[in-house]
Amino acid sequence: MNLAADLANHRPETVDELADRCRAAGLVPESPATGDDLDRTRTALDAWERLVDADGDDERADLLTQMLAEAAAYPRPTFHDGTGWHLLYRYAEQPLGSVLFTLFTVGTTPHLAGRGMHRLRRCEVPECNTAFADTSPTGRRRYCSQRCDNRDAVR
Repeated sequence: MNLAADLANHRPETVDELADRCRAAGLVPESPATGDDLDRTRTALDAWERLVDADGDDERADLLTQMLAEAAAYPRPTFHDGTGWHLLYRYAEQPLGSVLFTLFTVGTTPHLAGRGMHRLRRCEVPECNTAFADTSPTGRRRYCSQRCDNRDAVR
């Protein structure tokens, strides 16, 4: 979910930038990224931002359901890349853009279903508009960063 927010807020311009940012986030592509991956990532980010901007819990749940139907394969245990056993929710050998769509969807769904559908939003500072996942204990975070919180308080 953090990768989705990072890429949505600062969209990659090139295939190389996309691959570099995925590697920096700990996601090692199985094959070299392509222009199709960049296009699919942009589509995935558009879908994820529709979640951010959804009008209420029901709309957000409907969007998540649609995304899960498109993105996720049946979960299965896997052991690869020396990361230990974990559940994999995607088909083997998917291109990077499709992997990202699945990761954004499968990563966001348990956060919202488990902590509250309202915990995905945009910063309340009007000139900011940054998308973020609210991971605060109370679920009432209004700003993307302490900087924006301070900026709004000074006003």
